[in-house]
Amino acid sequence: MKVTSIHDGIIIDHVPAGHALKVLDFLGIDPRKTRLALIMNADSQTLDTKDIIKIESDIIIDVNILALIAPTATVNIVHDGSITSKEKPVLPLHVTNIITCVNPRCVTSTERGIKQQFHLVRGHEDALGMQYRCDYCDEEAKL
Repeated sequence: MKVTSIHDGIIIDHVPAGHALKVLDFLGIDPRKTRLALIMNADSQTLDTKDIIKIESDIIIDVNILALIAPTATVNIVHDGSITSKEKPVLPLHVTNIITCVNPRCVTSTERGIKQQFHLVRGHEDALGMQYRCDYCDEEAKL
């Protein structure tokens, strides 16, 4: 299989195997409208297997939000065919309108127009044991 390099865009590497489509959905990237390459279940020295997403676009993503579903991922920014920077996601302390509260009695479920706001209760660098809770009802988030 041959996947060529990209000229300008981003490469999301070290995504846990089988999570590439979930990452695209979570970031709001429509694969039908975006020029991209998905490499799934590629060999990896650190993860055994991994997914890689190459996006040929001037798209801007929130790297730290990526830590919620792919904490091992790295994001490479590519300009003129060369990697100009490499970023590692860090769990955000607070997220808005990314996670939805599952509590049917929460004000965000019963009232329209209220932002879904969650705060990090505990987290580690590798995101094991991370926990987000709703700012309104303190319900634990289901990611």
